[in-house]
Amino acid sequence: MSEAAPTAVGVDARRGGWFAVVLRGRTVEGVRVRHLAELPARIPDAAAFAVDMPLTLPDRAPRAADLAAKALLGSKHVSVFLVPPREVLEQPTHAEASARSRELMDRGLSAQAYALRTKCLEAIAWAERTAPDAAPVHEVHPEVSFTVLRGEPAASKRTWLGQQQRLEALRSAGIVVPPDDPEAAGVAVDDVLDAAVAAWSCRRILAGEAIGLPEEPERFRDTDLPSVILA
Repeated sequence: MSEAAPTAVGVDARRGGWFAVVLRGRTVEGVRVRHLAELPARIPDAAAFAVDMPLTLPDRAPRAADLAAKALLGSKHVSVFLVPPREVLEQPTHAEASARSRELMDRGLSAQAYALRTKCLEAIAWAERTAPDAAPVHEVHPEVSFTVLRGEPAASKRTWLGQQQRLEALRSAGIVVPPDDPEAAGVAVDDVLDAAVAAWSCRRILAGEAIGLPEEPERFRDTDLPSVILA
């Protein structure tokens, strides 16, 4: 990777905030923040951000991006959840959100998906507020990115084999977060790995090499952001 390559940033949610992996040429470093809005000031040279979080919410039907990601992952498709409409995520309780989801989408909402609502709405608000001349924000999914990087899905990231497969894939791409990186200290291993592969996808986005799921992004009425997962 050329030292002159634009700075690519991958971002993943973590307990208590967010963790980013920054690629500057051959340099790899971590940045830990509580809120996404802190990132531009912490990484002023960022050319783009790739965040592991939905950045669009469907009007009613499942997003084509989620369906395409599930198709790509095959038997590992459960790692992709079907993003619900905004009014579902904005319900005050999981029971109410699940009931509204059944009304709008003929399916309930998992507790895990509901638990992500605060981070999801934060990411959407941050991406939508990004000024035209600021670094753009793109949606990625780490399991999609690792599948594209490896050529096949990896084992569960909660297993020893899955972590080793991910580390080896990242090493092959020249992305190694230093073990003594102070910003990464205390961050869960899977969050570091997911942010790192998001940065890999961000680098591909900047180089014009990324694939889009779906190939033609959807558009929803309540946002100007394209609905597409890039890898």
